[in-house]
Amino acid sequence: MRRKDREVKGIEDILSIVKKAKILHLGLFDGVYPYIVPLHYGYEFIDGNLVFFMHSAKEGHKLDLIKENSHVCIELECDVEPVSGGEIPCRYGAAFASVIGRGKAEIVSDASEKIRGLNLLMENQTGRHFEIDDKMVSGVEVIRVVIPAYTAKARPKP
Repeated sequence: MRRKDREVKGIEDILSIVKKAKILHLGLFDGVYPYIVPLHYGYEFIDGNLVFFMHSAKEGHKLDLIKENSHVCIELECDVEPVSGGEIPCRYGAAFASVIGRGKAEIVSDASEKIRGLNLLMENQTGRHFEIDDKMVSGVEVIRVVIPAYTAKARPKP
């Protein structure tokens, strides 16, 4: 990381960014061009890994790409706000907090794991617990992304 003064190292601080962000940008390989899609997510922290769960339609480009190459990257950001530079254009910028990571995606096939992933998603997005059953999960795919390598960065508002 070039800007060591903005690096976020503490796991509680990193998890705070993950909790607050709400939208995950999932980067996939699509031939010679990257394919990035914004998604709602749920998450957990297991053995040093960030583990994300997202839902999807039963078919589509994103799922096709994951089946072709499961290597992915993720990006989340929160607290984005312009920072004025006054009369000096080069001093303009933004306050923010972000997490970037690399890992692998998989399409979850086990119904109980799909339910668990969707529960984490709903809890993160709404703060509420819902009763999700087999019928509900049969109409969607659940993507699980394990991110063992990640960094976080923040520039607080002045």
